[in-house]
Amino acid sequence: MAFDLVQYFSEQIDTQKPMLLSQLNRQERREHIQEINALTLGELIQQWRENDSKVYQEINTLDPLYIQEVARHLTTSPHNQSSLAKAELETIIGEVFSLQLHELKQLHDTGSHTQNSIRELLIGQIEHLSGQANDWVWSTNNLTELIGSKPIPQDDISLDASMKEFNQMVSQQHTQDNHEQIETVTNIPTWSKIVEPIVALAVLWVLASVACNIFA
Repeated sequence: MAFDLVQYFSEQIDTQKPMLLSQLNRQERREHIQEINALTLGELIQQWRENDSKVYQEINTLDPLYIQEVARHLTTSPHNQSSLAKAELETIIGEVFSLQLHELKQLHDTGSHTQNSIRELLIGQIEHLSGQANDWVWSTNNLTELIGSKPIPQDDISLDASMKEFNQMVSQQHTQDNHEQIETVTNIPTWSKIVEPIVALAVLWVLASVACNIFA
């Protein structure tokens, strides 16, 4: 597994550029930085696939014009759905991309890397980028194999909600049982209502006959 540049760059952004989006709350800033970090690194990987020699040269020369062109390209892409203002977004993309190139050059120089080892390092980041951003990021930098990699968040079902649902189910079952009992009582056959008076008269007749025999 390649060294995780995604996390490494994120930590370097926090350390070296703490003023980026400092007007936002911590959570919003983190989300925007994470998107832009994935956006620019994904663009670098895609460009490497298309022309590795050119990108290798750009890493070693750190040309400001190249950085500006990449920032403008990503900002004006029709796929870009960032909620940041375009001018602000372009500036931040440029700063993040510049930091990434500087860090790659340092890794290259201090680690005695070659073009082949930088290739392995960059291509290996696809695994680390998976699930790190929304699909518009991958459409913008054309790293389309990562589209759909971000898991869809699901709300956790709380214990209280589960118990409430269970109690409702029990209550409904209890109500249904009561209705069935009432129906059983009220649905007395019609013939039984007709026979009841006859049986009562027969009992009275028997009792009267017994009484007559006694007094006789």
